[in-house]
Amino acid sequence: MERTEPLRTSQAVLGALVTALFVKACFLDVVIAQGSSMKPAIQPGAILVIGKLSYGFRLPWSEKYLVRWAEPAIGDVVVFWTPSGVTAVKRCAGITRQREFIARGDNSTVSLDSASYGPVPIDHIIGKALWIK
Repeated sequence: MERTEPLRTSQAVLGALVTALFVKACFLDVVIAQGSSMKPAIQPGAILVIGKLSYGFRLPWSEKYLVRWAEPAIGDVVVFWTPSGVTAVKRCAGITRQREFIARGDNSTVSLDSASYGPVPIDHIIGKALWIK
């Protein structure tokens, strides 16, 4: 085995890691559902693939979209930051005039959602659930 073989392997692993982190930061993310606020549609422990480009583009460290090309539609399952900064998975139940959306859990008897904390700014949306398993 040549001395360059371990170097090439290290470079390939580092390149793959950087690419994966870039994709996770800007395009797709994976979330594991916790709690029962979205039952029966989403069970605790379900894996969700989140499309971060569904509604627009933001830099990973930014709190606002640089470019927005869509708003969530009623019924979309979105991942967002609640007003207290906690990541949540809820369904969009409506859009208000102030560029906010109403977040509702499917299991309303246990869901902490807009009924508790009010409308959520659209800029707090991380992405849309593209796949749930």
